[in-house]
Amino acid sequence: MLTIGQLAAYAGVTVRAVRHYHQVGLLPEPERDASGYRRYGATAVVLLIKIRTLANAGVPLSQLGPMLEADAPDFAAAIQRIDDHLRDEIARLETSRHQIAQLTAGDSAALPPEAVTYLDRLREIGVSERMVQAERDGWILIAARWPDRVREWIPAKLASLGDPRLVRLYLLLSKLFDGEATDDGLMEEAADIMAALAEEAWAAGEVMGTEEARDDLPFDLLDALADESDPRAKRMRDLMRRRGWVSWTRMERVAQPRATGAAGP
Repeated sequence: MLTIGQLAAYAGVTVRAVRHYHQVGLLPEPERDASGYRRYGATAVVLLIKIRTLANAGVPLSQLGPMLEADAPDFAAAIQRIDDHLRDEIARLETSRHQIAQLTAGDSAALPPEAVTYLDRLREIGVSERMVQAERDGWILIAARWPDRVREWIPAKLASLGDPRLVRLYLLLSKLFDGEATDDGLMEEAADIMAALAEEAWAAGEVMGTEEARDDLPFDLLDALADESDPRAKRMRDLMRRRGWVSWTRMERVAQPRATGAAGP
């Protein structure tokens, strides 16, 4: 006959675990002997080893009791259910590992490869890292809304970097938003370039499709992202409105008020 300590050591568990199995009703608690000690027989050892084996295999504590009492077919069915659950959990963990690994890839964690190529090109032409990160966050918003269209838009965006005015614009914004320059004249110059590029694109019919143009939320989020990144973004939006454009994130003209007055005869 074994003491609780001897039982625990033989079965490879702790005394605390034995007491816990007593509390939850998995392991019957023997009466005390004349000396006041609880003594455990061979049956208790066998039962405790079964409990330990199932618990180490990942069987939830709540399922141990029914499994210990199940016949062979029911026991096999229960094991199959647990195995199915573990397989699903392994697949979930593998997916999580893949997502975690993606985070080490930087920009590619949330963007299609084409957008990452565009960001890398911005770095090559000297755009500051803060400006590149702001551009990245903007593309994340766009890709979440129009995942299939981003791949269609990127080639034109890459081609547009051949225009020295656009390169100048990115470099101006880098200086402004990196805090290297506060000259309002630079903001005016940036707004002039954006307005000129918007005017040319508008004249050439290079506008978003009707579906995208009617979707206000992404553009509102882009404006909000810019405002949250730098308080001067609102100033830039005001400068664009003075030049006839709704904002610097959306190529849409400011609506002109209708003329009023008496009609002629």
